[in-house]
Amino acid sequence: MNLIIDAGNTYVKIAVFNKGLLFYKESLERNNLSKLSEVIKENSTIDFAIISSVSNVHSDEIIPLLKGIAVIELSANTPLPFKIDYDTPNTLGVDRIALVAAAHKKFPTQHCLVIDAGSCITYDLIDKNAVYQGGIIGPGLRMRYKSLHEFTARLPQLEPRIEKSIIGKSTNSAMHNGVSLAMTVEINGIIAEFSNTYEDLVVILTGGDAHFLSKRLKSGIFAHSNFLMQGLNYILEYNTDR
Repeated sequence: MNLIIDAGNTYVKIAVFNKGLLFYKESLERNNLSKLSEVIKENSTIDFAIISSVSNVHSDEIIPLLKGIAVIELSANTPLPFKIDYDTPNTLGVDRIALVAAAHKKFPTQHCLVIDAGSCITYDLIDKNAVYQGGIIGPGLRMRYKSLHEFTARLPQLEPRIEKSIIGKSTNSAMHNGVSLAMTVEINGIIAEFSNTYEDLVVILTGGDAHFLSKRLKSGIFAHSNFLMQGLNYILEYNTDR
């Protein structure tokens, strides 16, 4: 069994995979990392673990809890089942590496664009020759709402919502259109730009805001809630099965 640990900007997400299938998952607060020990006790056949961190949660906080388990810390130097063609690989977020790995495993002979709608929104392209080409990083949905509130004197802090009309009849509805509607238009436009270069492009949408955004996006997009975890497990299997 494999233990997957994804230390994100908000939570530390953990998952257990058994023979490639998701067996267990949970999100932990940083001050509750000791629960990892309980998970390991309950799943005593865990042999390997992989740690992916894009936050200030460091591996030295986690590794002492993984006694008796072989651990891989994901980085651009980790052996991967694809090639990275990126000018600054050491600055490449490990979450982006994991998402591309999941896309390569699921669609190994196709061009894939992975869109991760989280704290930031990222677009990452792996081509049909198993070469990661790079992508785009932009502010995420909630970051855009927060910036409108924090960088102005009177605009309120709002929760995401899709308006029925493109014309905002109130300040709130105008803000919703300026964030939620504008973001879906942006995503559709970026997909179109990538599709102009990469024929038969497979588009995968994941991340915390994927379900919300998918309601207004064009059809033909694959939505995956556990895509990052699946990618991390694939990388772990690639390194332990060889």
